[in-house]
Amino acid sequence: MSSNSKKLIKRIAVVVMCAALFLVTLAGCMPAAGDGTGATGDGTDAAAGMGGFGIGTMVIYLVVIILVFYFFMIRPEKKRKKKTEEMRNSLAVGDNITTIGGMVGKIVNISGDFITFETGEDRVRIKIAKWGISSTGKDAEEPDQKA
Repeated sequence: MSSNSKKLIKRIAVVVMCAALFLVTLAGCMPAAGDGTGATGDGTDAAAGMGGFGIGTMVIYLVVIILVFYFFMIRPEKKRKKKTEEMRNSLAVGDNITTIGGMVGKIVNISGDFITFETGEDRVRIKIAKWGISSTGKDAEEPDQKA
């Protein structure tokens, strides 16, 4: 299994768990079933007050759901974006790169938010935006061809 599929399975599990907690919270906030007459016949139902969770429990469940979403989905995504941004800002002339489209080359010029790189032996130069770089260094190098 690749790391992307493992991450996807983990995210799906978190979403399912949060949805289950949310449904439990909603079910707990509903009043208990009763006909309203109660055992005493005076219109009060003794079980109505005990049938559902209180508002405090609902708030706790919602806070738990928000924390789970933050620590399992939002925080890792922020870390990944920060790492990618640092990688793109640390690019230098001569680095090997791979674009998000799969093109591999060597950086020959950096000007602001744009990078010019050469591909292969034909020395074709392509200018792209920095956000179009997906990886650099060993990830971008072509595998050694064995004779």
